Amino acid sequence: MKKKFALDAVRGRLLRIVMLLLAGAFLLANISSMAAQKDKKKKKDDGKSTGSSKAVLPMGDEQQIDYMLSEMLGAWQLGDIEKLHSKYADDVSMVNGSWAPPVLGWTNYLAIYQQLHTRLQHVRMDRFNTYIKANGNIGWACYQWDFSATVDGQPVQSQGHTTVVLEKRNNQWVIVHNHTSLVPGAQPSPANPTTPQQTPAKPNGL
Repeated sequence: MKKKFALDAVRGRLLRIVMLLLAGAFLLANISSMAAQKDKKKKKDDGKSTGSSKAVLPMGDEQQIDYMLSEMLGAWQLGDIEKLHSKYADDVSMVNGSWAPPVLGWTNYLAIYQQLHTRLQHVRMDRFNTYIKANGNIGWACYQWDFSATVDGQPVQSQGHTTVVLEKRNNQWVIVHNHTSLVPGAQPSPANPTTPQQTPAKPNGL
């Protein structure tokens, strides 16, 4: 009889231990599940807040012009004609510091640019001290530039100023007039400076 009670007591203790273990496992599983749900919710909330923080705010006109100028100079250096054309109006006019007639229209400018670009290697154009102003659908910008490249196998370097007049057409800023000039005495190119097609040390193909 005593053995039976002893066995029952042992069994009871074992059962309680098993129940405690099962309860602990259930509790642990619930805690893990709750933690996972909480973590999932946190990530979802973080995603929402991150998404809102990454929302791109619309740029003002002067910021748009500044960004467009950077894209234009990048396209000019790389020879990306399609992108370059998107930055210039078809009726653009171009003036350089040489004693030469202005270049009128994108088509005429493109012919000069393509002739020039075939002679260029290792092109680098740095823009700085930029001033931009926009008023309605008209804007203007001026900046200094530092240019270096290999032209016909010879290294050249020059500095100068550029002023552009812009117009907002179809909700996009385009250059309608470009006036570029070299710093006096800073034309190291051996080419004839009086002919626009032979002035490789000037930006924008002029």
